[in-house]
Order: sequence, then C-alpha cells, then structure tokens
Amino acid sequence: MTPRSGVPAITRRREPDDPPRMPSRLPGPGEQYRFHVDMRRCIGCKCCVVACNEQNGNPAAINWRRVAEVEGGWYPQTARAYLSMGCNHCVNPTCLEGCPVDAYTKDPITGIVRHNANTCIGCQYCTWTCSYGVPQYNPERGIVGKCDMCYGQLQHGQPPACVSACPQAAIQVEIVNISAWRTAVAASTGGHGVPIADASISTTRVTMPDGLPPDVRPVGVGEIAPQHAHWSLVMMTVLTQLSVGTFVTIWLLQLLAVETRPSVAALGSLLVAIVALNGATLHLGRPIHAYRALRMWRRSWLSREVLLFTAFAAVASAYAALLWFDRPGATIVGGLTAALGIAGITASGCIYRVPSRPSWNTTLTPLQFNLTAAALGPLLAAALGAARASLLSPAAALLTGAQLVVMAFAFLRLIASSSVELQGTARLLSTTLRHQFIARGVLLAIGGIVLPLVVTGAAGWWSALAITLAAETLGRYLFFASAVPRHLTAPYLRVGSEAVCV
Repeated sequence: MTPRSGVPAITRRREPDDPPRMPSRLPGPGEQYRFHVDMRRCIGCKCCVVACNEQNGNPAAINWRRVAEVEGGWYPQTARAYLSMGCNHCVNPTCLEGCPVDAYTKDPITGIVRHNANTCIGCQYCTWTCSYGVPQYNPERGIVGKCDMCYGQLQHGQPPACVSACPQAAIQVEIVNISAWRTAVAASTGGHGVPIADASISTTRVTMPDGLPPDVRPVGVGEIAPQHAHWSLVMMTVLTQLSVGTFVTIWLLQLLAVETRPSVAALGSLLVAIVALNGATLHLGRPIHAYRALRMWRRSWLSREVLLFTAFAAVASAYAALLWFDRPGATIVGGLTAALGIAGITASGCIYRVPSRPSWNTTLTPLQFNLTAAALGPLLAAALGAARASLLSPAAALLTGAQLVVMAFAFLRLIASSSVELQGTARLLSTTLRHQFIARGVLLAIGGIVLPLVVTGAAGWWSALAITLAAETLGRYLFFASAVPRHLTAPYLRVGSEAVCV
C-alpha cells in the first residue's frame, strides 16, 4: 500500500555507532533491496510496529510488521531475544504465484513485492500461500494488505517507517545480490525447528545474538487454539463434492447399463452445485469482483478451481437437461461432467497444499476431498431414486469405510510426526476438538456403513445421507479449525552469529 500522504516519518537522532540504515545507491542488475534485522540490537519495544501502523493507516489489530520473542535454555542459564519481521520480499514470492487475480507484482528495479488493493478481491489465499504469514486480511476493507517497504518513501529517498522509528537501529535496508543469495540459501542446512530453504527464497537477513542455547524456540509455540473455521468454505467444498459424487454415480450407472431413473437425481445434484458455488462468494471480502478469480488459471490453484467448477456447472446443466428430456449423447456429456468434477475437487485439494499449514500440505488432502464425494454421491443418488438400493448400498459402505481408514491414517501420521505444527494439530484433535473428532468417526460409520446396509425405503436413505453429510461437514470444520499454522519465527531461528532466513 502507498503510505498516506501527510504522515511524517518517525525519526530519531543517529548515534555514532549506528549502522547505515539505507544503501547509498539503487539496486543494480541482479540485485534488490532487502531487510536486515539485527537481533543483537532489538529490545522488543515495538516502535517499528507502531510506526508501520501509523504510516499505513492500519488498525491496532492488523500488523504488517510484528515483533516475536524467542527464548531457550534452563534456569538460570536462559536467554531471550526479539525478532522484528515484515515482508521478506522473496525472490520467488509465493503470494504472487498463488494470487488468482494478479494483485501482486515484484518491482523490477527494487525487488519489492507490492500489493494492489484495487485488484484484490479479499479471497485471503495469499495469507495461506505465504510461508511467513505476512499478508494480513482487513475485514473492514475486505482486502488483504502487506508491507511494501514503504515504497512511496523510498521513491523520495526516505527510509521505511520501521527503519526510521527503531531506537536501536536494529532494522536496516540493504542491497543483496540475488544469485549469491540463492547459493547461500540452497547451501543452508537449517537448524533446530527450522525448515530447509523453500521455493520462495526469502531475502531477509537476520543477525542473531551469540550464545543462544540450542533449544531456542518461539515464546508460546506450545499454546495452540482452534483456528478460524471458514464456514463458507466448509459448505462450498462439502456440497460441491456431494454434487460431483452424485453425477459420477449416475454416469457410472449409465456405463454399467443398469436400469436407472437418473433425471431427478441429476437435477437435484445440479441444484446442490449451484447453491455451493454461489455460496462460495461469501468467503470473499469483495464478492462483487469474484469473476476476477478466473484470471490467473495458468499458475494459481484457486483460479483453476474456479475455472473447473464453472465448466463443471455448465456441462452438468447440459447433462441434467439431456437426462430430463431423454436425449441421446447423455453418456458422453456425463463422462465430461464427471471428469471436470473430479478435476475441480482435486484442484480444491491442491489449494491447501501450502507449507504454512503443515497438516494440509499432504497428498491426503485431495484424496480425502475425493473420498468425500465418493462417500456422499451414492447416498444422494439412492435417496433420489436413481437406482435400486441393492446396487448402491455396498458402494456407499465400501467408500465410507475407505474414508474412515484414511482418517485414521492421517491422525496416526500427526501423532508420529516430529513437527511442532503437526503435533499441535494432533493435540487439538485429542483435547479441545476431541468430541467433534470422535463424533465424525461415529457418524461416518453409522450413516455411511451401517444404515446403507440395513435400511430400506427412501426415508432410510435420506437419514443415511443426512448423517453422513453431517459427518463430512464436521470433518471439514476440523480440517480448518485444527490446522496449526507455522509459527512466524520458525523459518528464521538458527544458532550462530549469522542466520539465513529460509
């Protein structure tokens, strides 16, 4: 964001031993600006946070720069330090790569990653794709914002607000050779609790105090709580998967030349898809601009999801019409409907394959999304009378059983992991969210396995569908609520005098 006009930079008198806060020249070819944070100087006063908020007009709860505390050792040999963090202006910014509307740009001269507020639709996807939790969503404005190194001030030769305000000169802007930095990051081996270099290649340089104990960790890293549930996304993902699963079931019944009555089931499934896709816009801060999400389908999984489900809805409408009016060609159109639906569900799963949420960043995510469709589809098809119950009940029980097996495997994976974040997710599911976790498993077993095998009649199938749908809705709630994000200091902590931000 461009700084507000008329807001003066906060400055202090420069002391003789202060390092230079700004470079004396512009970056040359193959170079860019970056932040250097000296933890030996930082005293945790948070003047940088206040100055940043004042400069950019942010409310107190939204901080584009944050100060984290790290500590380690055993009493009386303990140590504590502070780390001020803003945007890392990565070489390959993942916020830019993931944005479905191309709201991010990387300045070709300075290397600063900038955000265009006018283009942003408030989908908040960049808050997940960024490994460092930099972009911040502002619900009052309905858009995301982030540090742009006070780009407007740099153009006038002035330092960023955080750099000017620091009483200890702990934050500086410097020039980095991108090629040399790539080599340095690639050669880093990480440290305790520190991931190896990721694809983004953060440019921030951190100088850490000497003598930090080897067990240094972020303060409060063990304090976990359920995350925001994103109910609009819960309903959108579950209902689209229900719709896709039903259309796939109808198409497979056609392929098998089974005597079916698919027209009502197809129409009902189409209505579910329409409700789900329209409800998805409720997640956006600026839903009136939702159409922009189609723009970056070549690189953003969110754009691909929107494109695939838009195509799915169009082709599914044609398929439902062909079935309703008993026209030829329904099998071919049904196959295309099934393919687009499965591709859309897989794209939905790939959206959540982000390093900042370790519990999502696994192949189990798209697998579980597709299994939700597989478990729910036969139930809705049977409830709407698409085929004889004796054909669909074994399929529903088998596919729901597969979902239960994957659910158990995913939980065992969390328990066995050494990752702080995955352990936190396991602890949430075992404590705060244990009742919901157990309820999901029980409801899946009853609604998806027991009832389909024992009930007869439409009422029994509707009951099975309602119970299984409740189970999968609960499971998707747990998917969001139990996702412990990577701690904002985790990519920085290393023992030694110089820390490579990886």
